[in-house]
Amino acid sequence: MSLIKSISGIRGTIGGKPGEGLSPLDVVKFTAAFAVFIKSKSKNKRIKIVIGRDARISGDMMNNIVIGALQGMGADIIDIGLSTTPTVEIAVADEKADGGIILTASHNPKQWNALKLLNAQGEFISEKDGAEVLSIAENEGYVFADVNSLGKVTKNDTYFKKHIDKILALPMVDVAAIKKANFKVVIDCVNSTGGIVVPMLLQALGVEKIVKLYCDPTGEFPHNPEPLPENLRDIAKVVKKENASLGIVVDPDVDRLALVCEDGEMFGEEYTLVACADYVLSFGKGNTVSNLSSTRALRDVTEKHGGTHSASAVGEVNVVKMMKDTKALIGGEGNGGVILPELHYGRDALVGIALFLSHLAKYGKSCSMLRSSFPDYHISKNKIELTNEIDVDKILIDIKEKYKKQPVNTVDGVKIEFDKEWVHLRKSNTEPIIRIYSESESETTADNLAKKIMADIRDCIKTQQVTVGTDN
Repeated sequence: MSLIKSISGIRGTIGGKPGEGLSPLDVVKFTAAFAVFIKSKSKNKRIKIVIGRDARISGDMMNNIVIGALQGMGADIIDIGLSTTPTVEIAVADEKADGGIILTASHNPKQWNALKLLNAQGEFISEKDGAEVLSIAENEGYVFADVNSLGKVTKNDTYFKKHIDKILALPMVDVAAIKKANFKVVIDCVNSTGGIVVPMLLQALGVEKIVKLYCDPTGEFPHNPEPLPENLRDIAKVVKKENASLGIVVDPDVDRLALVCEDGEMFGEEYTLVACADYVLSFGKGNTVSNLSSTRALRDVTEKHGGTHSASAVGEVNVVKMMKDTKALIGGEGNGGVILPELHYGRDALVGIALFLSHLAKYGKSCSMLRSSFPDYHISKNKIELTNEIDVDKILIDIKEKYKKQPVNTVDGVKIEFDKEWVHLRKSNTEPIIRIYSESESETTADNLAKKIMADIRDCIKTQQVTVGTDN
């Protein structure tokens, strides 16, 4: 059993003893703590919280527990039911609520669930705020309401339509062009809520030929729900068999978007944001943001359009902050996450679909040809597992010193640039691991760059061990 308490929410496997897995008692504890936190930030005498969930098997149980706990804390609840992460974010702002809770473990397997916490703007709470919620929970700093002050529940199942209507109202979304292109689209919605809303969106965009894979929102994921190439073999085969224009894949909470070209090859989740940004920036010069571990292709495309690209620390909340600071027109993460501030500050696969189809329709050529129009980079993802005795921070300092003649960014770990190549080292906050991401125009070079840095890390480890041995 696992329970991970982090600044961005509470995530765990269902069941087990309290404190070891995500048990009902843990759900009540952290929900109550969040209610206390929201009350401290709100000027309203009575707070209002929006709640929505993906289609996980445990979702209904979690939903009931969270609603009961919020009622017990004297909070009113707007339950939008089966939903997506971006839809809940939009609902919080539209309802002028004091906060929101999304019940989803994103791309984690079915035994996982989580409470993702939103502020009054419908954005993920900050690191500082997250630490405050965890402190309240740890100290059991909550008092439940008396019988005359219990919260009330309102159900609202209109938000999928509202979300789609907002997307259709964006000037950049060209329904006429999409309809004229007569796309045939295969979708894989991993048996979660995307199976409800993605077909609704495609039909509203004028796509009439839709082949559905895994669109029954049962929560029984037919494959690993993370939209990585190795998990998308089924849709790749169907796209080719059906002579489809492209394939569209979303994760269980529909904040990540992956695409499959007409030849069954992956468009590359790193390039979802690149393609959408290329389209958005075609309407006028502007800035973009992605995290330090995302492809350089976004920077190349941004500069081609005369804008400036900035790189933030990893994590959606960090990307959003930098987007606001730089007034970015679009941003996101290389995991298929597209953030369009004109709609809202959150990763949103639905707006990503609308932007991409508009781009492809106006481009007038195949999906694979659109992919080949972008700079071609390859990212190699590796990790080194360490022992608890090793000083990980010292290793990062040593690597930074070794490559001090290169441009080095230490906002989040250590990122070293070598012309159009880079390597990014980040330590895990939960275990003794250093993750190594490297990118080059050549897959082999990217792998070799990672191997070189990993060899440097091993040398640093040997130095540490020798030093410790000498001290003894």
